[in-house]
This record gives sequence, C-alpha cells and structure tokens, in this order.
Amino acid sequence: MVSTKKASSAQAISEYQLLLTEKQIADSEANKNLSKEEKLDLYRLMVRIRRFEERSVQAYQQGNIGGFCHTYNGEESVAVGNLSVLGEHDQVITAYRDHAHGLSLGMSMNECMAEMYGKWTGCSKGKGGSMHFFAPDKRFWGGHGIVGAQTPLGLGLAFALKYKSQKGACLCYLGDGAVNQGAFYESLNLAGLWDIPVIYIIENNGYSMGTSQERSSAGDILAQRAEGYGIRWAKASGNDLFTVRAYTKAALDYAYETNKPMILEFDTYRYRGHSMSDPDQTYRTKDEIAEYRNTKDPILLVEKRLEKEKILTEALKKEIDQEAKKEVNAAAEYADQSPFPPAEDIQTDIFWETDNPEDGTSEGTFFFNKVTE
Repeated sequence: MVSTKKASSAQAISEYQLLLTEKQIADSEANKNLSKEEKLDLYRLMVRIRRFEERSVQAYQQGNIGGFCHTYNGEESVAVGNLSVLGEHDQVITAYRDHAHGLSLGMSMNECMAEMYGKWTGCSKGKGGSMHFFAPDKRFWGGHGIVGAQTPLGLGLAFALKYKSQKGACLCYLGDGAVNQGAFYESLNLAGLWDIPVIYIIENNGYSMGTSQERSSAGDILAQRAEGYGIRWAKASGNDLFTVRAYTKAALDYAYETNKPMILEFDTYRYRGHSMSDPDQTYRTKDEIAEYRNTKDPILLVEKRLEKEKILTEALKKEIDQEAKKEVNAAAEYADQSPFPPAEDIQTDIFWETDNPEDGTSEGTFFFNKVTE
C-alpha cells in the first residue's frame, strides 16, 4: 500500500489521505506492464461505451426507450479504469447511470440495448430498463434507481466477502449528490466500525441533477468526509484512465490486506443532462461543456497518449470507431426485433421462493391478486 504521507511537492491533507505522485501512477502495477494490445483494448472499450450512449440517446428520442435514461458520455475513464483492475472475487454495484459499468464488465450491447427497449431478451428480461442492469455471473449487482440505496447493499456485498474469508472488495458507486443521503452515512459508520472491505467510488461530475456541488454540498472535498469514520480516502482526476487505474489498484490492495473500507472521489464530467428529461439549458454554459470536451475529454487524452507511444494511428482510430458504431447499430436492430415479455411472466423474478417453490420455506401469501368473477 502506498504511504499517505508527503507524496511530492504536494502535501497530503491528513494521515487518512492517499496521494500518489505521477511516478507512482506510472509505476503502478496497474499501468507499468500494460501491453500494446491491453492499452488498445481499454481505448476500444471507452469508444464502445461512447457510441453505445450516443445510440441510446437516438433510440430514446425515437421513442424506443421509455422511462428514465442516464448516459455516461464524458465519464468513460472512471468505469473503465476502475473495473479493468478487478480481482477474482471483487463485486460491483452502482446507481442508475449504469450502462458503462455493465459494458466494462463484459455485458453485451445486445442484452443492454434490449433491456432499455423493455424486451424479454434484455439482461433483466425487460423489467428493469436503463436504470437496472444486472449480471450476477459477472459479479455486477445493478443498477439502482433510488439515490443512495445501493450504498448499504454494497456494504452487504463486502461484508459477505469478509464473512466467507474471500480476498476481495466491493466497488460501490455513487454520485456527488448521493453523498448527502443518510443511508450512505449509516453505511460508512458500519464500514468503519466493523472493518468492511467496501470501496465507495464517488463519480463527481459536478452536478446533482441541475444543482452544482458548490450549492448542494458543504466542503470542497466530498471524500474527506470519510475521516469522521476513521476511513481512508483519496481524490483524483477521473478523466485520466491511468490515474484512475492506479488509485483503484491501490485501494483494492489496501482492502485485500486490511479488510478496511476506503472512499475514492474522481472528478469527471457528463456532456448531457442528468437524464434524458433534463434539457440542460439553465445551469451550465455551452462554453463550459466545450472546454472539457476540447481539453479534458477522457477518450481524447487516451488517444493522445497512445499516438505519442506509436500505438494508435489515424487509420486504426477510424477502424475502432467504425467497429463500435456497427456493433451498437446491430444491437439496436436486435432490440427492435426482440419480443416483449409475455404477460404470464409478470410475477417471476420478484421473490426467489415463488420461482423455486420446491426449495421455499416461507409460509403465507406473496402476491395479493384481485379475484374477479
């Protein structure tokens, strides 16, 4: 575990803070020995996520997606950076902006797009939609629509790892607005009290829906609130893929070694509104968005680095982009042609015991259906 003491010309704020130098980021096990192919795969995944989100916006505007839809454009390096360094037993849970996390963990565009279309071939059989992607086989537990509700669930997943003596941690995501929810602080209290290996990742895109952090949250550094619970924390740039990987690897190693929690806060930015119902015309300027897009875009930064390392050419960049567009267009076609869930399936996948009656032990009634004559 990297020391939290003085790390360079910058001084750590307190003994609880993890602060990595540029050299430590470059020399991190997460970055130092990455092959050319691995770097291209990370870049390719970020491009795939960007194109998937753009196609999702188009599908929503065409009326093919109902309900809420929260896109991840501009934040790709956070999910890709975090989830590309996971260990064998690590678990993942997040809130409603969950598309990138699912794709990063290996979910297919077909099952994800079909879910947003409300189709039976979707990852949640069309019952969850955009906010409720699930892939238990990939240790991905959602996708949760209630702000902050995933934080105690992430704590529970991490508790299970410790209880089973498995070397692992749970990465639990939340936004800068969710840090003010009471459930989060109850979770922090138990995590600090019982030494639970949960890593809370704050995806700080600067706005809680349409309210800036300055107007919604006291204090400049949200992750520093961890100190009240005796928990270590770090704050870093979320638009640099390799910085994210280094901090995440350090946090995971710490959790593996100590079974203790940590908070990572990554500064990032979303190009579109909070959701598709947010016109995003009142609380920030076009110049603000353009400045990030032109100087801090996570895909642009990776492109520049890989071009400098003679790994990425213009021709290869175009090829990767065209492949991503082709894949997502095929996914949209797949979703469009897939069937809707049958009516008789409406009460499945709710209570485990109703789907597995031979193994059920509970007594009583699960569903109260109106009887008509």
